[in-house]
Amino acid sequence: MAGVAVVGYDPSWPELFAAERADLEQALVPWLSGGIHHVGSTAILGLAAKPILDMIAGVRDLGEARAAITVLSTLGYVHAPHRPGARWFYKPPGTGAAQHTHHLHLTEPGSDLWRERLAFRDALRADPALASQYQDLKRRLAQSTSDVATYTVGKRAFVAAVLARAGIPIRPISAREN
Repeated sequence: MAGVAVVGYDPSWPELFAAERADLEQALVPWLSGGIHHVGSTAILGLAAKPILDMIAGVRDLGEARAAITVLSTLGYVHAPHRPGARWFYKPPGTGAAQHTHHLHLTEPGSDLWRERLAFRDALRADPALASQYQDLKRRLAQSTSDVATYTVGKRAFVAAVLARAGIPIRPISAREN
């Protein structure tokens, strides 16, 4: 089994994020509020990760930001359904989940997704032992499955425990955005 690709930390990830953020800030000017943040494993110094830049951008009004779908497509982003209260994009287009290089969530600052992603990132950045535990889990899961969905579900209990310590319960996702 090939497994999910989890690679060693790449010191270029912060610079790649900074360059992408600069482009996104220009594109999202009409809607942006709360900034664009590097989240996910590539945002944690030294942590092995799937080589995908995960980002979250705060927007004043998610409904108004629907117009960003067309704007982001000019930067190579594809919009796909996700959870309520967020718009999710990936690039490059036309590839499977294993070939994505960028993921971007648009959501309102203070939303459940906003709080979850930033709190989890901050907890791992603040606690190297916790980050190491997460890395070990990710590597075990990556070796045991080639299915990204199974890999993601396998991390859920760990993520939920970290967020619970931060006072953020993970709520079930009952409906998908269209």
